[in-house]
Amino acid sequence: MVSQGGEVREAGGLARAADRAAAGRAVREAVPRSSLGDWTPTPDRDPVAVLDAQDASRAQDLVPLRHERMAATPFTFFRGAAAVFAADLAPMPRTGLEVQLCGDAHLANFGIFASPDRAQVFDLNDFDETLPGPFEWDLLRLVASFEVAARDRGFDDPDRVLIVTDAVLAYVGAMREYSRMGHLDVWYDRMTVDDIAARWGGGASKEVMRRFQHNVEKARSKDRLRAFDRLVQVTDGEPRFRSDPPVLVPVSELFGADEAARLMGTIDHALRMYRRTLPLDRRALLDRYRFVDLARKVVGVGSVGTRCWVALLVGDDDRDPLFLQVKEAQTSVLEPYLGRSRFGQHGQRVVEGQRLIQSSPDVFLGWEQVAGADGVPRDYYFRQLWDWKGSADLEKMLPSAMAVYAAVCGRCMARAHARTGDSVALAAYLGKGRTMTASLVEFAARYADQNERDQQAFR
Repeated sequence: MVSQGGEVREAGGLARAADRAAAGRAVREAVPRSSLGDWTPTPDRDPVAVLDAQDASRAQDLVPLRHERMAATPFTFFRGAAAVFAADLAPMPRTGLEVQLCGDAHLANFGIFASPDRAQVFDLNDFDETLPGPFEWDLLRLVASFEVAARDRGFDDPDRVLIVTDAVLAYVGAMREYSRMGHLDVWYDRMTVDDIAARWGGGASKEVMRRFQHNVEKARSKDRLRAFDRLVQVTDGEPRFRSDPPVLVPVSELFGADEAARLMGTIDHALRMYRRTLPLDRRALLDRYRFVDLARKVVGVGSVGTRCWVALLVGDDDRDPLFLQVKEAQTSVLEPYLGRSRFGQHGQRVVEGQRLIQSSPDVFLGWEQVAGADGVPRDYYFRQLWDWKGSADLEKMLPSAMAVYAAVCGRCMARAHARTGDSVALAAYLGKGRTMTASLVEFAARYADQNERDQQAFR
């Protein structure tokens, strides 16, 4: 039989690979691969209304900043409009080949960070919208983001087609590889910066590789000590966050003394309670640090307005800081169309999704409900702020570099989907990639056209 997740199951586990492949090919009858490119906007769609509805639950003093960042370019609008994208995909036929979706898999939500064993890995790094769902929703958002970003850079039609094509073919080729691997081999697989250089470096120009190495070195320098130098100053012998509004605002500047003290106490309590969501060894490590200060930090584009704090903890002295991001988790933009999360706490939804998808999750990843200065309890998740974190420099990226980056992201997404879905059924549905490529190139172009109109309407 075929489960809701698109996997063929027998008593005791997955069925034979041949049956799973047959089930994947059978999906082509219900949802032809060519149909994925047939997207057209519905007559009643109202993207501005969708975004306005999101504003209601956000910190109102930051909503204008969110609008400003989104309105800047079609690409920044696309980044902030995950809810619009989900609403646009909802009427389309679904393959039923389910995976744990990232939910907002655009090209800027991939990046470099440190693994627990201190390797530099490349992976998806944003999971605010994660939820189980049809694999194609992630893939469609990825290819559309490359088309939109390539237009933003002024790349011509052939370059944009090549970039999207490389993303799709890398996804298809990787899924075929994963379909032949054992489950443990898929689970242990990861992509390090050395893997990227070895796999794609030979075909890239010297300039592309020079910039790649520069970004790798820059990411490695972006650690907790660098964060301490940039974000903290020592006042009366105690480390305190600098003031850099609106990006970074100490809690002492946001509220009066009594209200700020209450919020500090609330976060201190939340840090002690959140530790219960960590393994025992991580709890022991966290207990070596003490909480000393708190600030509000504005991050990203789509997340602007959700409540996000950064907590400063120190070990024996200032030379051993720990920065924890305390980030609000709201309802996933996918839930109105794919159903409510199995987790009642959205912080847990984000954390459990990240642990499923990412090859090397942060060691301090956890969740807790926290009451804000207004007394309203909200769901949050916790993670380190900077740990060798780096991202692609899209503003300087050449067409050839973006094509390589598209292939890297495509392969990375395939690994995430193979971990959480049926790689055999997925590979069988995808085929050799020619039909999928033509269809998704068409979808990306159509959606980019609509995104430009939406951005103008939003402005």
